[in-house]
Amino acid sequence: MKFALLLPLLFASALPAAEVFEAALGRETELPKGKEADGILGDFVLRSDKVEAVISHNAANRRANMSTFYGEDGVTPGALYDLTLRGASNDQLVIYSPCGHGPVSYVKIANVKEEGAAAVESVTTAAKNGGVFKRHEYRVKDGVQGVFITTVLRNETDKPQKTFTKDDLMRFESTGEVQGIRWADAINPAHKCGYAFATLSVSGIDKLEDTIELQPKQEVAISRFFAVGTSPAQAVGEVWAVKGKTGIVEGLLTDENDKRLATGSIAIKQGQSSILAYPDLEGRFNLRLPDGKYEFVASDLGRNEVTANVTVKADGVVKHAFGLSAASGIRFAINDEAGKPIPCKAHFAPLDENAPKLNLGPKHRAHGCVDQYHSENGHFTQQLPPGKYRVVVVRGPEYSHLAKEITLEAGKTAEFKGTLKRLVDTKGWISADFHNHSTPSGDNVCDTDGRLINIAAEHLEFAPTTEHNRLYDWEPTIKALGLQSYIKTVKGMELTGSRQHFNAFPFEPDPLKQDGGAPVWNDDPRITALTLRRWQGERADRWIQFNHPDLANMFMDRDSDGVADGGFVGVGDMIDGSESENGPGTDILADAPFKVSRPAGSLAAKVSQVREFIWRQLLNQGLRVTAVGVADAHSVYGNGVGCWRCYLPSSTDEPAKIDWAELSPHAKAGHIVLSTGPFLEVTTQNGKIAGDDDRATGVIDLKVRVQCTDWMDIDRVQVLVNSRPDPKLNFTRATHPQMFKDGVVKFDQTIHVPLQHDAHLIVVAIDEDGDEKTCYGTSDYAKMRPCAYNNPIYIDADGHGFTPNGDTLGFDLPVGGMNADKAKAQLVKAGLIKEEPKTGTAPAGETKKKN
Repeated sequence: MKFALLLPLLFASALPAAEVFEAALGRETELPKGKEADGILGDFVLRSDKVEAVISHNAANRRANMSTFYGEDGVTPGALYDLTLRGASNDQLVIYSPCGHGPVSYVKIANVKEEGAAAVESVTTAAKNGGVFKRHEYRVKDGVQGVFITTVLRNETDKPQKTFTKDDLMRFESTGEVQGIRWADAINPAHKCGYAFATLSVSGIDKLEDTIELQPKQEVAISRFFAVGTSPAQAVGEVWAVKGKTGIVEGLLTDENDKRLATGSIAIKQGQSSILAYPDLEGRFNLRLPDGKYEFVASDLGRNEVTANVTVKADGVVKHAFGLSAASGIRFAINDEAGKPIPCKAHFAPLDENAPKLNLGPKHRAHGCVDQYHSENGHFTQQLPPGKYRVVVVRGPEYSHLAKEITLEAGKTAEFKGTLKRLVDTKGWISADFHNHSTPSGDNVCDTDGRLINIAAEHLEFAPTTEHNRLYDWEPTIKALGLQSYIKTVKGMELTGSRQHFNAFPFEPDPLKQDGGAPVWNDDPRITALTLRRWQGERADRWIQFNHPDLANMFMDRDSDGVADGGFVGVGDMIDGSESENGPGTDILADAPFKVSRPAGSLAAKVSQVREFIWRQLLNQGLRVTAVGVADAHSVYGNGVGCWRCYLPSSTDEPAKIDWAELSPHAKAGHIVLSTGPFLEVTTQNGKIAGDDDRATGVIDLKVRVQCTDWMDIDRVQVLVNSRPDPKLNFTRATHPQMFKDGVVKFDQTIHVPLQHDAHLIVVAIDEDGDEKTCYGTSDYAKMRPCAYNNPIYIDADGHGFTPNGDTLGFDLPVGGMNADKAKAQLVKAGLIKEEPKTGTAPAGETKKKN
């Protein structure tokens, strides 16, 4: 009998109940998880039986990430950082901050007498807030799927004061409003999470606007509710339930064989409004709706839509099953030559007349992004509408490609099986990209697993972790995806501010500290470089590089006032590398340090620097900083990795065995070849490679070999001597057809380079009229030309050591303040243009075709 009496008590104590605690003293391990989870040591965790949330504590520089928000007052203590269903580990919220953001006086656990509730309060005193007292209380209650937020604003001065009431919400792309309830969908719908929020009541003022004026001693109270659900529709329903009576809809998605469907969506329509619900892994969905008649439209890519009219009654339950047709799609089985599944990318082009553009999903994910699918193992199925398609499968520029035309019948699945062959022999070299991002950076919302699948699919073997202003580690995600055999990373960061950005690695992140324990950026790049060099102790393999640098600002004109002042003197000696390539440009053979264009629809001409040309000018001034080519990717489709990569020597060709401690001396020595795909090898007669010094008198021989995969070619090899293209060392398929080949090896020649003086030598291999559509499909990156070049080899011709020649290549070293008129005048003087460039004009340096 006693045991029977104790059972209810035991079960009751085991049930989750409302609580609040500071994430410290061992409980920091209980911080909620998810794609956008940003909780750290000292934050406050709010939990009920339905939800768990994080309220940021009052710490110096407390931010969810770099982009929330910029500026000195961009801090966000006392804000809602994370919100997910209890135990779901599925936070998709960057930040919600009622009444704006900025410094606060304190954040602490609130004293709550309500049973089954817990709360945190954030207070900004009037003395710290222009005379207006501000208090936010965040409260959870058992049985309620969200957070109640109560704001009090009080003018404690004897004069009227204006104050801000608009909330901050980040970062969503699919948002809307229905009957005064705002909603937001997760960036990746496959994550099945939605949010909704609304104002419940306002007192102390007649009308709530974004900015209000409070009279002396006037107090305003605003009550809001912020809900989370498995979809926007479910979250909106939770807000409706708080505001009034609702009924419940329980639904089920199946196919024609009664197999439950975890994919697809259900649009709930009433009038002009439409909100999406998503099925769970068992095909079920449930949500709350007010009294009314609704149209439900169940859909899934490659299946017929099913529509049903549903009437909802308050306090009632409606059940409805949606039987969809069988799906049409393509099942892939892509292997390497050993029969092992291999990472790859497929892209799909509809061939039917008037076929609509494909939308397989957002550009920020790997599994279905616009018209592509990036796979971590080559075995996957992509559902598609019936029709005819051209399907291309690739794995970066070292592997063959597969292409087929497939006609899909309704309800049928086609098979696409194939082998991707390793065509390009890069033994002794590995491919790397030193600069990429995913959602922890804050300025993008790319899935981290999507980024890493993208890296593997494009066959990049070494990719340091370089999130903005946050020390981070991709290794756990690499392991979770089973990609250890394909990608090696080291922990690092991009340190970012309003001017020069830096990448640096390796470091050791502390995920429980602000920014993972990263340092703070400084406007003087020398201070930032020195800080990064010494952070967590100096180490020999620490790599520091300029990202997308304004070279004129860094080395010629530090205040960009148009007057040469030497730039930030000494900074070149404090870094290891500098990006000459960032993104899809291929301007290494440009003839000027800037280009002038008139963007479509613009009346004003635009001047932009040509970073590669300025780098070539600086080489002649004695600056020996290793050039690096990167993608700087912020999405998967349209801005993905692989556009520029670096090849550098490695003792192993197995990514799992790559050791940055071994690669680092090569990188620092400039042993790097930059490429959009072609594999270029340049070696002197003495075995010297990119970045090396060599000795020769009268002439030096360069052994130049270029390989390309079956979807790529080159038609020009140009040697730059002291940064100038030597017309006698310009070889094209048109003028020297005997030197070029049509197989994988496109060029394999010894080039005799006459030398009268010291010279640094760069070899450029390029397909001047080529593109990379086979790899990138409809992405803008398809317009890139196959191109590769080496870091300079420095030749001492007189035995007194290498001496730069000081040649500025016909243009003054650039400074700030260059406008279109000045730029055009210089281009005209140089004979590069005769009149103002029109829309779509090619970059300066490509206006004259070289043969």
